[in-house]
Amino acid sequence: MSTPPVAKQVPFERVHHGDTVIDNYAWLTDPGDPETIAYLEAENAYMTARTAGLSDLQTAIFAEIKARTQETDLSVPVRKGGWWRYARTVEGQQYAIHCRRRVLDGETAPPLPEDGKPLEGEEILLDGNELAAGAGFFALGALSVSPDETLLAYSTDFSGDERFTLRVKDLAAGRTLPDEIPDTFYGCAWSLDGTALFYVTVDEAWRPYRVWRHLVGTPASADVLVFEESDERFWVGIGLSRSQRYVYIRTASVLTSEWRLLDAAAPQGSFVVVAPRRQGVEYDVEHAGDRLLILHNEGGAENFELATAPLPGAPGAGTWTPLIPHRADTRLLGTDAFADYTVVYFRRAGLTGLRVLDAAGGEYDIAFPEPVYTVSPGPNPEFAQATFRLGYNSMVTPGTVYDCDLASGSLTMLKQQPVLPAPDGVPFDSAGYEQHREWAVAADGTRVPVSLVCRKGTPRDGSAPCLLYGYGSYEHSTDPRFSISQLSLLDRGFVYAIAHVRGGGEMGRSWYTHGKLLEKKNTFTDFVACAQHLVSAGWTSADRLVARGGSAGGLLMGAVANLAPSAFTGIVAQVPFVDALNTILDPSLPLTVTEWEEWGDPLHDPQVYAYMKSYAPYENVSGASYPAIFAITSLHDTRVRYHEPAKWIARLRAAGQGGPFLLKTEMEAGHGGRSGRYDAWREEALVLAWIIDTAKAEPAASR
Repeated sequence: MSTPPVAKQVPFERVHHGDTVIDNYAWLTDPGDPETIAYLEAENAYMTARTAGLSDLQTAIFAEIKARTQETDLSVPVRKGGWWRYARTVEGQQYAIHCRRRVLDGETAPPLPEDGKPLEGEEILLDGNELAAGAGFFALGALSVSPDETLLAYSTDFSGDERFTLRVKDLAAGRTLPDEIPDTFYGCAWSLDGTALFYVTVDEAWRPYRVWRHLVGTPASADVLVFEESDERFWVGIGLSRSQRYVYIRTASVLTSEWRLLDAAAPQGSFVVVAPRRQGVEYDVEHAGDRLLILHNEGGAENFELATAPLPGAPGAGTWTPLIPHRADTRLLGTDAFADYTVVYFRRAGLTGLRVLDAAGGEYDIAFPEPVYTVSPGPNPEFAQATFRLGYNSMVTPGTVYDCDLASGSLTMLKQQPVLPAPDGVPFDSAGYEQHREWAVAADGTRVPVSLVCRKGTPRDGSAPCLLYGYGSYEHSTDPRFSISQLSLLDRGFVYAIAHVRGGGEMGRSWYTHGKLLEKKNTFTDFVACAQHLVSAGWTSADRLVARGGSAGGLLMGAVANLAPSAFTGIVAQVPFVDALNTILDPSLPLTVTEWEEWGDPLHDPQVYAYMKSYAPYENVSGASYPAIFAITSLHDTRVRYHEPAKWIARLRAAGQGGPFLLKTEMEAGHGGRSGRYDAWREEALVLAWIIDTAKAEPAASR
């Protein structure tokens, strides 16, 4: 198919706050219309034709990702009671196998066979490959073993729409019980005795809002509704505390949260509110033996502080006593409580960190040697444990699992992500790469961090191709991490950079608040400033610079395409939120009302309407000369619906210059794209091949 498809134009009038807009592509919002599907298929055919010349390069990159990945592998086992739990993968199989094995007498460290083969005596809890047999898509939404280790609750999605069917497996008998609960959301929580299972369901707008109690062995029709959230701004989640003392319900909007606790030993009892919700007050709860730990932002603690509180029902319940006071330079992110220690997860100066507090009042930060890195808590399910599992990596150091001795702070490396030789036999050597942290200056003088990695010796004369990634919403931080697939770019001379723009959380809560609502444009101008910095510093040039982002980062891609089209030679927008105004105007769509505290409410506020209209990518497509654009979406995506990039590409092709403009729609996938690892690698290989070709990089690796 040598010529691009042309979407028909059917005028649809939108009127808000006295503003009339004609949307010629609104008809694409109906997936039940055969013409919609025909158009998406035509776009797929055109994309396939335009990328046919990249077939050899895509095949080579897929081979590189596959060769460098240890396909038969095993995660570091995690101890829970008398069992080690872990997941393993097998060469040639798409999905993980979830397993457990009893802890042997005298066994204090996790067993780790070098070949990734099964542990002797293992029991398979769930084999994703068996469940996914014959399905085009497969995802797990819950995987939870009961506290007495006799039952497994798990849920599956075979379309990508994130509606799961929850089931219960008898682990001793190795069979799935008749219990079957459709249309559930992520997660679940067991009662202490394993007789009751709590789960969440969603409303018509895909908002998780109800919590149910299911008694094992009874029909789903007999399940009892134990909580319903009526405020459409709030989402609901469910869980079991590390101590297994409490089942909790957490309800939260963008700005406000509220927790309820239930004695896990009394599943038919009542949930107790920890602290009634107050607009703008966010808090999280961790059970710490004889008290609660409360991480909160009350009283102007913008970056949060940590407090203690009595248990529910105890004298003084609801009283919070400061433990770690607020600091303007440190954003507290979370806390893990153990019998004798507390570990606090934080962010400072754009980097993550971990602090250990002991019962006697002593404290220390766990130290790491690299100037740019990411550290985060690992799985730590035992309340009475003396070590802390954590994950560490950087842009040159593969993912590494450590156990930290909480008494001394010493680290024991348990495993580092294997990186096998490339197809040409050249082994991976982290010493052949270098990472940097630089600072771009935005138009308002704000210094914006940029993390980047390249091969040593990469020239600084503007000749190197570069991929610049960005996100910048929901206080989500895009921290520097290692990626096997990125090696296929770096070894072709690329610089890979991350723009830590406002709207994310890299520099604390204020970094987020100054990149949302009526300050959202800071996200876009920050990204352009980062692109300009990379050019002025000699890392690349505009005709070799490709931008990439997904979901809300796809909104960023669409916005900068309009704002500074000449700053980039290409843009990759994955599941992009490019029709933002139309989506946020429609409260019947998934997530819209819950998003009003992030973007504003354009339906009722004319100022918000005008502001969003001034930056929404679809609204602002012009006759400018645009860079090449590759948009990727999924038909069953419930978070950013397929029609957003479909409408955007249609309008770009009709009104804009430049390009080409390509649209790829996965017909059997959701927000995360293809589910099987090999399918995901093939799609990533296609995207990287397009990036390499668009940036005019070397077609073959040269090292």
